[in-house]
Amino acid sequence: MTPLFKKFLGINWILMLTMAGLLTFGVYAIFNASSFREAADLALKWRQQITWIGLGIPFLFSAALIDYKWVRWACWPMYLAGIGGLVYLHLFGIEINGNKNWVSIGGLSMQPSQFAIMAGIIMLAVVFGELPRMSPVFRRPWLRILIGGLLAGVPAAMVIKEDLGSGLVWGPVFLAMMLVGSIPFRYIITMILGALCVIPLVYFFVLKPYQQARIDQTWYLLTNQQEKVDTRGHGWVPNFVQTAVASAGFEGKGPLSEKVQERRSIHRMFYPEAEAFSDYIFSVVCEEFGFRGAVLVLSGIALLLLQGVFVAFCARDQVGRLVVVGVVTMFFAHTFQNAGMNLCMLPVIGLPMPFISYGGTFMIVTLFMMGMMQSVWVHRNISPVKKTATAGGGREIEFGDDDDD
Repeated sequence: MTPLFKKFLGINWILMLTMAGLLTFGVYAIFNASSFREAADLALKWRQQITWIGLGIPFLFSAALIDYKWVRWACWPMYLAGIGGLVYLHLFGIEINGNKNWVSIGGLSMQPSQFAIMAGIIMLAVVFGELPRMSPVFRRPWLRILIGGLLAGVPAAMVIKEDLGSGLVWGPVFLAMMLVGSIPFRYIITMILGALCVIPLVYFFVLKPYQQARIDQTWYLLTNQQEKVDTRGHGWVPNFVQTAVASAGFEGKGPLSEKVQERRSIHRMFYPEAEAFSDYIFSVVCEEFGFRGAVLVLSGIALLLLQGVFVAFCARDQVGRLVVVGVVTMFFAHTFQNAGMNLCMLPVIGLPMPFISYGGTFMIVTLFMMGMMQSVWVHRNISPVKKTATAGGGREIEFGDDDDD
């Protein structure tokens, strides 16, 4: 039996089946959100999603079967490539719905911000997990926070300038990786309190008017101030999203059934055509499959995240542990924001739901990061290459880079 085939058999197949179930349900949800559209490019979005999944599968298995120790030397090229993509976005990006988050390369639309956060997770894993082993000077927590903050802050600021939603993901990812990266609690609590003090300044002096309006409309809906909701402007979609979810009940209105005709499915009439199967896919699931459908989706993602936490516990070293924690936190942040936005509990910020929402770039990045998680699992019992040195008396001493903390 070849070593490569042994690695293939060693993949966490329970985690793989959970992911496959979410992807299958996501394609079905996109079909129900787009198949009735008159425009052919919108009606066939579910087929395009299958194509993106097929393109991402090679990245998934390549990342899973190759030892993740390559991140120690590949983190810098990936990070610089991510920064380069954001610079290209700033110069030649395409603005859609007020967000300049897309670039067109060879006729394909791509989101450089997704590649940037993927590279950022790998870079932060090396900073918090590998630098303390390279030199005692990097064992000082404030120095690792400074280095990691600069490396994460530059791409985060570049993304926030064009797309607030994608930029905010950096916050919880950085916080979780600091927590697992042996940063003392006093530093983390101080940073959280400092961020809370800055939030009002960001709202009044950094956010654009339409972003402030989205926050205001969400607040009015939460506090039941319906008379202040601008149903002709920024409150149009949140108002109908709230109605769609609230009117679904336990069983939902049913996909493509007689109930849809009788009760008039809201997402088919009042949702933006290009966003119903991406940003608002969770509310479509809620309306058509009801409360039980929403619980099914959230339970599936929660199961996947819990399995990711288990993989992190089983990692052979700190770098692998941090990579998995970064991936799990990114998925959690996307799910939390997307579900909260579709339940009108959080402001409208365009973050897709992992495995469920339509998205080409995000799907490929998601599958690659799942491959990284699998690589940590597959190689958890494979010891790194050890070096030998001869001590006094001709006795050989072995030492490697295993991390037992």
